[in-house]
Amino acid sequence: MAAERLPTALGFLVGNELRVARDQARIKQSTAADFLGITAGGLAHLESGRNRQQPDVVRALLGHYGVPQPQIDRIARLAGRSDADDWWASNADVVPDWLRTLIGLEGLASSSFAYAPMVVAGLAQTRGYARALLTDNLRVPLVDADRVVDVRTDRQRHLWRDENPLRLHCVLEEAVLHRRIGGSDVFREQLQHLLDLSTKPNVTLQVIPFDVPVHDGLDGKFTLLDFTEARSIGYSEGPEGARSVQEPGQVAAYHLRAERIAERALPVHDTRDLIARYMAAL
Repeated sequence: MAAERLPTALGFLVGNELRVARDQARIKQSTAADFLGITAGGLAHLESGRNRQQPDVVRALLGHYGVPQPQIDRIARLAGRSDADDWWASNADVVPDWLRTLIGLEGLASSSFAYAPMVVAGLAQTRGYARALLTDNLRVPLVDADRVVDVRTDRQRHLWRDENPLRLHCVLEEAVLHRRIGGSDVFREQLQHLLDLSTKPNVTLQVIPFDVPVHDGLDGKFTLLDFTEARSIGYSEGPEGARSVQEPGQVAAYHLRAERIAERALPVHDTRDLIARYMAAL
C-alpha cells in the first residue's frame, strides 16, 4: 500500500483557510464538493493540503462561500506561492510527520511564540544540548542521534534568513535553567547561547521565575506561529510529538495565553541577569 502523501506547509496553510471559510459559511463538505464537481474525499484533500490548491480553484470556492474579495485575493496569492525547499529531505526518515510540517510552517511564519516549561525550546538549543536531550534518555537510537540533531539545530536558519527573519519570542520556566542537561560544559554553552540570542533584534527571551506560583502556562508546552498572509496556527506539544491547533477560537485562546505568560515573566534585562547568575554558579 502506498504511503499517504503528507501536506506541504503551504498546502497546510491554504487548506486551513479553505476549511475555516467553509465552516463559517455553514456549508457541508459534500455541498462544496458538488459545487466543484469533485468527490467529498477530493475536497477533504484540498482542505488538508494533501492535494495542491490551484489559485483559480481557491477563488471559486471562497467566492462560493461568500468570502470578501480582499480575503479571497490574499488566500489566492498564498496558493500561488512556491513551496520552500525541503532542506531536511536527506534526513526525512528520522523526522516525524508532525515535525516536517512544523519546520515547513516555521519557514513561512513571520513570528513564533514558544513556551517551554521543561527544556530549552527547539529553536534556541545548541547542538550539544540537543544531543544530550535526545540520547541521555534514549529518545532516539544512538545511530540516528547526529542526524536528528542536524534537523533540530538547522531549524534555526529561519532566525537568520536574509529576508524577513523569523521573530522568536521564547518564554522559559526558571526550572529550565536549573536542569543541567548534558553536564556543566554543555549547559554552560547553552546558557551562553541564550544570552547571545537575547541580544538579537528579532529574538525576545524571558524567564518565569520560581516565585510565580500560578500562570497560564501550567497546561503545558506550546508554540504559536503567526503569518503575514494566513491564519495563525498553534501547536500543543507532548512526549509523543505535537498536534496542530487550527480552530479560530482555540487559536485566539493560545494568543491570550501567550500574552498572559509574557506578562508574568521577567523583563528581558532581568532575564539576562538571571541567566548570567546561573552561568556563574556552574
